[in-house]
Amino acid sequence: MPKIAFLGLGAMGSRLAKNLVDGGADLVVWNRSPEKTKPLVEAGAQAVKSPREAGEAADFVLAMVANDEASREVWLDAETGALAGMARGKTAVEISTLQPKWVRELGPKLSEKGVDLVEAPVSGTLPQAENAGLVFFLGGKKDAIDRAEPVLKPLGKSFQRVGDWGDGATVKLATNAILGVNVAAWAEVIAMLNRAPVDTQTAVDAISQTSVWAPNFGYLTSTMIKGDFSPKFPVELIDKDFRYALALAGEDKAPLVQHVHETFQRAIAEGLVAENMTALAKLYR
Repeated sequence: MPKIAFLGLGAMGSRLAKNLVDGGADLVVWNRSPEKTKPLVEAGAQAVKSPREAGEAADFVLAMVANDEASREVWLDAETGALAGMARGKTAVEISTLQPKWVRELGPKLSEKGVDLVEAPVSGTLPQAENAGLVFFLGGKKDAIDRAEPVLKPLGKSFQRVGDWGDGATVKLATNAILGVNVAAWAEVIAMLNRAPVDTQTAVDAISQTSVWAPNFGYLTSTMIKGDFSPKFPVELIDKDFRYALALAGEDKAPLVQHVHETFQRAIAEGLVAENMTALAKLYR
């Protein structure tokens, strides 16, 4: 059984790491805030003090951090980064949502030391993370993905091989752009229905029987109707994804995405930064 390290124990990462340890993985964990490692240590994982120590200990090093800057530090810091501890033949798996240009920079830097990179960003939020229902977008060399996929198997329901380094990030940003546009649309529509004589839930139930309905619309609409905005995908994170998507699309090439990004920025300005992305509905009350 390979030894696995998991770097970054935020809301999503902690759930993925828990699934690995619950599945019997020989797991090493690290987090910038060490207290977040305690539940996993109690479940059977081993905590280390730096990504470098994790790289020294594990055959596969998985990371799920907030952004490009955190990814760069976790992998490439000269003193504490995971790569500094990884020997030739080991595999790095980057699950974070990043910009394609950074992933394409990271891959060769790892290769210089004989470490293969598999990018593996995911689609899904906390319930999917808890229940191994995530969709993975895999990019990298075929043999590296072949090695990494069994390690990721306990974490997801679908593993889509989309191309080379950076292609996984591209598909992930496209996915979240569509998601955010739908969130913004439903925020306005729910407010429209609330102002009308029709019962909002009855109207949504009727819409759900038409061809415009998508699988995640039940989740989006129910949180807005109930006013339950506990963070599963916080506004601040989807705002970051929109910044990355717009950088990928190019200036003035995605006006709808730009408009929705401005709406998320308005939500941040109004204090909704840590609430669920569906808290956009609060803007139209």
